[in-house]
Amino acid sequence: MDEGKESPGTRNCRGDGRVSAAELQGIMEGVMSGVEELQSQAALDIRRLTKTSSRNRRQLSAAVPPLVAMLRSGKASTCEAAILALLNLAVKDERRNIHLVRFKLLSVAEDFPSSRSEAAMVLTQNKISIVEAGALEPLLVFLDSTNSCLREYAAASFFTLSASYVNKTRISASGAIPLLIKVLEYGSQQAKVDSIAALHNLSLINDNLKTILALNPIPHMINFLKTCKKSSKSAEKCCALLESLISFNEGRQALTAEEGGVLTVVEILEEGSSPSREHSVGALLTMCESDRSRYKGLILKEGAIPGLLELTVQGTPTSQAKAHRLLELLRDSPYQRSKLKPDTLENIVSSIVSKIEGEEQAGKAKKMLAEMIQISMEQSLRHLQRRALVCTPKDLPPGNRRSEVSSK
Repeated sequence: MDEGKESPGTRNCRGDGRVSAAELQGIMEGVMSGVEELQSQAALDIRRLTKTSSRNRRQLSAAVPPLVAMLRSGKASTCEAAILALLNLAVKDERRNIHLVRFKLLSVAEDFPSSRSEAAMVLTQNKISIVEAGALEPLLVFLDSTNSCLREYAAASFFTLSASYVNKTRISASGAIPLLIKVLEYGSQQAKVDSIAALHNLSLINDNLKTILALNPIPHMINFLKTCKKSSKSAEKCCALLESLISFNEGRQALTAEEGGVLTVVEILEEGSSPSREHSVGALLTMCESDRSRYKGLILKEGAIPGLLELTVQGTPTSQAKAHRLLELLRDSPYQRSKLKPDTLENIVSSIVSKIEGEEQAGKAKKMLAEMIQISMEQSLRHLQRRALVCTPKDLPPGNRRSEVSSK
């Protein structure tokens, strides 16, 4: 959040960001006063003081109920002051007690899954308190508002609040998902970024994923990916959500029905960040595995081969494995892998490249194939060199061993 204007309650703030008990009491009295001007000023103070201080977020957590009440004031400036203060109280709330929670997760989460949820509750208490205080109803109104600022702040609020596992079911039950998708269609770019992030958070619950899919969000997601920076965090969340939706037949149909849908996924495969590329190759692989005869030609037509070749060398281990598997499915053999003789990636790709239409695309793929083979050879050479360096005398044939008796 942008820093608010300096207020009387913050001028006397200590250099380390801490405030005295008297100053905290003054802020709390202001926010609970019922006087709109005093409440708005207190909200501005809370916003400023909680921007970077987790200590202040804890100490001012009691301000949540009166701030939520301010959301119903009906005055835009008061609502904005309250929502920004609440956002700062909730954002980065997960940093609280992080070492304790990390210990809990590492020590007991494997045997006691409920401990993971308990730890998450410790981490996101302010997020939960905001929802429990009744913030969802006014936030839904703002999300559907013609006031662009309130709509953006509401989208950001749903993004932040949905990070809490406890809040996910409450938010989806409130009817937020259709409005978030509406914002994804008509909102500002920043509102779309936060809506995508909120939908991604909510999609981690399977029932929510089905609800999202039923509202046909894929055309809006594709438009978002076309306009956003391919390597951005928001693109990563969008690609992760897209991969989840592609696991359903309705999702695959929606993607292929959208003009430039598969092409956009292929572009992410080439230009996206490492997580985005992993999600994009996962989506394409899911499509090809679900119905190879239906989707193979479309994937090849959109020029996926160069990006897949690059992933086999430079991708994460997961990306590499998925790219290898997809390349196998894209070649002409209709048989399952288990029925094929062992084959090299180079032979698989050569088979595909020879069938690609378009001289420019085939040339690019063949060039990348040559580069891939070169890199593979260099990696193999480095591997042999490393083995030679760590090879001990007992590993060598008897005739090649040097005497272990030092010379005099």
